[in-house]
Amino acid sequence: MNYTSVFDIIGPVMIGPSSSHTAGAARIGRFARKLFEKMPLAVEITLYGSFAKTYKGHGTDVALVGGLLNFDTADLRIPQALEIAKEVGMDVQFIISNEESRHPNTVRLKLRDEVEELTVTGESIGGGKMRITGIDTFKLTVPDQKPSLLIVHQDHQEVLAEVRSLLEKRQHTISHVEMAQSEAMVGALLELERKVSAQTLKRLKRLPNIKSVKSIGGASHVS
Repeated sequence: MNYTSVFDIIGPVMIGPSSSHTAGAARIGRFARKLFEKMPLAVEITLYGSFAKTYKGHGTDVALVGGLLNFDTADLRIPQALEIAKEVGMDVQFIISNEESRHPNTVRLKLRDEVEELTVTGESIGGGKMRITGIDTFKLTVPDQKPSLLIVHQDHQEVLAEVRSLLEKRQHTISHVEMAQSEAMVGALLELERKVSAQTLKRLKRLPNIKSVKSIGGASHVS
């Protein structure tokens, strides 16, 4: 893989022992938490490959749960994440899978509360970096650290045209679009130059045939 700085090799400031088994895992957990937009009441964590074999010894379990608690990679509470999860009422279940995965450090997180459920699949790819490869039933590769929109909508051609029109009026540039389909629904991942505001999200959610809109990554910007 390509590295742009020494920090890509040694990883971010973090609670150890391993950038791939802890920092990357914590970032996957935190990504799922932010996408869920609240603390889940229950989480089912399915581990694959190397994660499945070494998750306890390398601290992958506490790192994932720490991320789900919205802790960053350097948070000193990560080693106590399992105990903290119990204290705040988050039920955590670990499942070991023997299925082969594309990457040895793969995890699937299923978050739920009384009203909704979210599934996130991610890979810890080294140096503290992670790659999201699936959201719910959609196989999508989410750009790391870049602002994006995940729009789930009914399969109508005019939906994306309306989305593009609204974003252009708000002076947003779409740099890349990735599409995935599941039954009658389409998942569109739109990579942007900057993050959209809460007001723009509300406008997007009110468009016809839109099921959900979620903002991913990037710094806040009022527009």
